[in-house]
Amino acid sequence: MSTSKKIKSALISVFYKENLEGIVKKLDELGITIYSTGGTKEFIEKQNIPVSTVESLTSYPSILGGRVKTLHPKVFGGILSRRDNNSDIAQLAEYDIPEIDLVIVDLYPFEETVASGASEADIIEKIDIGGISLIRAAAKNFKDVLVVSSRKQYGDLLNLLEKNDGETSMEDRKIFAGEAFNISSHYDSAIFNFFDGDKGSALKVSLQSARTLRYGENPHQKGVYYGNFEEMFEQLHGREISYNNLLDIDAAVGLINDFEDTTFAILKHNNACGIASRDKLSQAWKDALAGDPVSAFGGILVCNKVIDADTAREMTKIFFEVSIAPGYDEEALEILKEKKNRIILILKEMKLQDLTFRTVLNGAIVQDRDLKIETAGDLTVVTELKPSENNIADLLFANKLVKHTKSNAIILVKNRQLLASGVGQTSRVDALNQAIEKAKNFNFDLEGSVMASDAFFPFPDCVEIADLSGVTAVIQPGGSIRDKDSINYCNQHKMSMVTTGFRHFKH
Repeated sequence: MSTSKKIKSALISVFYKENLEGIVKKLDELGITIYSTGGTKEFIEKQNIPVSTVESLTSYPSILGGRVKTLHPKVFGGILSRRDNNSDIAQLAEYDIPEIDLVIVDLYPFEETVASGASEADIIEKIDIGGISLIRAAAKNFKDVLVVSSRKQYGDLLNLLEKNDGETSMEDRKIFAGEAFNISSHYDSAIFNFFDGDKGSALKVSLQSARTLRYGENPHQKGVYYGNFEEMFEQLHGREISYNNLLDIDAAVGLINDFEDTTFAILKHNNACGIASRDKLSQAWKDALAGDPVSAFGGILVCNKVIDADTAREMTKIFFEVSIAPGYDEEALEILKEKKNRIILILKEMKLQDLTFRTVLNGAIVQDRDLKIETAGDLTVVTELKPSENNIADLLFANKLVKHTKSNAIILVKNRQLLASGVGQTSRVDALNQAIEKAKNFNFDLEGSVMASDAFFPFPDCVEIADLSGVTAVIQPGGSIRDKDSINYCNQHKMSMVTTGFRHFKH
């Protein structure tokens, strides 16, 4: 038996009418009977296209203020009937139910209504009942029915109608059915998340866009990105973005979002290897690069100002994979485009998600994004010596950076420039020693620098090592039962220390 099906009748009930005109004209041209409801029916009639009301099919009016229009056996029987089942065919004849071969439905804008700040009553009214039922019914019976569940599919539908004169294949119908269940499950997840609020009784995450990546973290691993990258970025140039690029881009955006002054950062494997804030962007770039010009090779570059030609020329003196900025001067863009694979991105104004989650064991863990940015008002001076104004500026700079650095983490800063960092060490002392060694390798003078730690000091060894290297001020969360040991050492050696009360672990 042929799996090709000729469309003879269609049910159309949509909230959005844009781009529907071409569809209904083609259906009429093909001699397909159209059933419709309410505003959709009026729209079709304005095109001078014959249309039958659902009420004429069901012999029942729309009731309860439009809450019940299509929920009727004469509608769902025509959609769900199996064309190769003699019993189904007999019952259609017995109850005078026409077969419905095409269902075009979209759903009330529930998510948009929630996002608008509407009242709970208005939000509840945007929970679609008839539409979601029609979609599921038509998708379930894809062997015989084609379902179009989004206006994004209108172009595909029109191409199908024009190409095959109203005939659809099993493959066509199954593809559209899969997308229908994608849309319906996403819709239900949004409704559940609204009702669940902050309770967190179940994790429902629905990301409808998918991009297959060249591979995952390593070439032998498959990788897929779920999300709408174009909502956050405009890619102006370069090759396809990889799995590892996405991880680094995410880290870069999270970091640069915490800085208001003109700032340039270089990241490698999700950690900053150079960052500086300056009045002029080109100088911020030079000082960021000075932090670790070796690690900068093949890195991700990010800044919070439009890149000018002078800065672009300096940037191209090293090899890098990705540039991220809010914009580029015309000349700067031409300079950066000289390497064909170099990825150039414009970061749009887009709020990051409030929650972060990751898979662990046989499940997932979810947490609030760490959005805390300490200010001078959050600092508690715990030593006899108070930090100077310059110290405070450097301490806050360092504290922003340590928040975005893999634990255990130590950051050394002077004059709003990263001198060195100790990253991802199993001991805080090891992290500090790593940072000091790196600073020496790049000929930085640590005298007068400041130190930031992502967590408290359980012993005074770190402040002692820092002091002997030239560090004069320290910022840390505090909270150890032995805080006084580190504070006493600072007091004895003319160092200042502030605590924030906020730990910034990053694992």
